Amino acid sequence: MNQKALVLDEQAINRALTRIAHQIIEKNKGIEDCVLVGIRTRGIHIAKRLATKIEQIEGSPIPVGELDITLYRDDLTKKTDNQEPLVKGSDISFNISNKKVILVDDVLYTGRTVRAGLDALMDLGRPSAIQLAVLVDRGHRELPIRADYVGKNIPTSSSEKIVVELVEVDQVDQVSIYEK
Repeated sequence: MNQKALVLDEQAINRALTRIAHQIIEKNKGIEDCVLVGIRTRGIHIAKRLATKIEQIEGSPIPVGELDITLYRDDLTKKTDNQEPLVKGSDISFNISNKKVILVDDVLYTGRTVRAGLDALMDLGRPSAIQLAVLVDRGHRELPIRADYVGKNIPTSSSEKIVVELVEVDQVDQVSIYEK
């Protein structure tokens, strides 16, 4: 794969997350009964960053949980080549029933990851609402799923790949487009 373009650098990612944090607070008229749940792997780091920004703005913390959707994927056999999938487990230490859950991921593409996340959440409780926050929406939806909060819309072709790199995992903050 060849890097075609650097789309977001560290500052641009920070600005996008600040904007999303403000939008979450505004849409929900504060953060009462709101929780953030990040989809492994990079979604959890984005959720933690959003929680920090929201706490700075609102002056009170917002709970953050971690969701592992491995067993909910509809492409599990394709991804694992008939090997046992690596399940890390979810870490949600609070009840999501009757809460506004903001599901957080790095890239929204076909919608299948989000669908798996919705299934996993519903197995944990019955939220009053589920909203979706993503750093990047690249289009090409296969399911009727739309993000409530988007850091940046990046139209792509199906021959391109969006790569989100975060300091917590990759030692750098950037979003790039690669050609396959």
